[in-house]
Amino acid sequence: MQEIRSDVPDLDVPDLDVSDLDVSDLEEELGRPGPGLVTEAADWPGDVVVLGAGGKTGTGISSMARRALDAAGRDDVRVRAVSRWTDPRGRAALETLGVRTVAADLSDTAAVDALPDAAVVIHLVGAKFGTASAPEQAWMTNTVLPAFVARRYHDARVVALSTGNVYGMTAPVTGGSRESDAPRPVGDYAVTCRGREQVFTHAARERSTPVALIRLNYAVEPRYGVLADLARTLLAGHAVDLGAGAVNVVWQRYANEVVLRSVPHATAPEPFVLNLTGPETAGVRALATRLAHHLGVAAEFTGEEPATGLLADATLCHTLFGYPDRTLGQLLALQARWIAEGGELWDRPTKFERRDGRF
Repeated sequence: MQEIRSDVPDLDVPDLDVSDLDVSDLEEELGRPGPGLVTEAADWPGDVVVLGAGGKTGTGISSMARRALDAAGRDDVRVRAVSRWTDPRGRAALETLGVRTVAADLSDTAAVDALPDAAVVIHLVGAKFGTASAPEQAWMTNTVLPAFVARRYHDARVVALSTGNVYGMTAPVTGGSRESDAPRPVGDYAVTCRGREQVFTHAARERSTPVALIRLNYAVEPRYGVLADLARTLLAGHAVDLGAGAVNVVWQRYANEVVLRSVPHATAPEPFVLNLTGPETAGVRALATRLAHHLGVAAEFTGEEPATGLLADATLCHTLFGYPDRTLGQLLALQARWIAEGGELWDRPTKFERRDGRF
C-alpha cells in the first residue's frame, strides 16, 4: 500500500456527477447495485432481513438489496428493513422502493422472536458513540443482542458488520492489519465488537450458521465520515488534530455493495472474515492539505503524527470485488464541493483521531 504524502502536488480530479446531486439523488447513488451484485442476487436463497436498517448505512444497503433483486428478476424475494425507525422520512423512502419496513426493538427477545423468517440476514446493529460514558449499552447492543439474532436466524446466511477497531495499531509501512492477524481490541467499543464477532462465530461452529464478518474502516460519503469531519474543521478555521496519523477510507456505495456481495461467501464452521476499506494508507496531514486546497483555505495542524495507526489491509476485498468505484482523489473533490455548496451534513463526528478506544 502506498502512503499519500503531503508533499505530493494535488492532482487534477475529473468532474464527478454525484458532486452536484441533492440528498435524494445522493441516496439513489448510494443504493445503486453494480452488475456483479445483480448476478449474485439472482441466486440468493430467499427473503432478506436487514437489521439496524435505520442507521447511516442501513437505508443504502436495504434499497440496494431491493434494486439488485428487481434487476435480477427476483420479485419472489422480499427485503425487510428492521429498525426502531426514528426517521420516518427514511422509512417512507424505503417503502416507496418496495422494501417492507418493520419496527422493532432488537434488545427485546420477544421482538426478535417475532421477526419475519429470512434466508439472508444483514446485521448492522451496533453501539459506538457514548460507550465511554455508558459502557453497559455497548455490551448489551454489541454482544447480547447478537446472541438473540443468532438464535432466531440460525438457519440463515448471516453477514455481520464489524470494525477494524478490533485490530491493534500498526505502522503505515506494514500496509495495515490482515484478516489473519490476531485481534487486539482496546476500549469497550472495540472489545464488545470483538464480542459480537465471537457470538456469531459460536453460531457458525455450534449451529452451522454460515457467517461473514465484515471489518469496516471508515466508510465516507459527503454527509458523514472522516473527510466531512476534516472539511468542517478546516472551514471553521480550527487546527486539524494529527493524532490518528494515517487512516483508511472507502466510498460508502462500494462498502454497501461489498456487504451484500459477501452473502455467498458466508461459511461455517469458521466464519468468512473480510477487511473492507480503500486501497490507500492516507496521511491525515495529506488529506487535510488537499481538502484545504479544494476549499481555498489554509490548513493548520496540532499534535504530533504517531508512528502507528488503526489501519487495515483490504487486499482480499479488492481481489474478490474489485477496487472502489470512486477514487480517493474523487472523494476529496466531492467532499469539498458538497460542503462548499451547503450540502446537508450529519452531526455525527467519527472521532477517528482517538487512539484510546473511548468514544
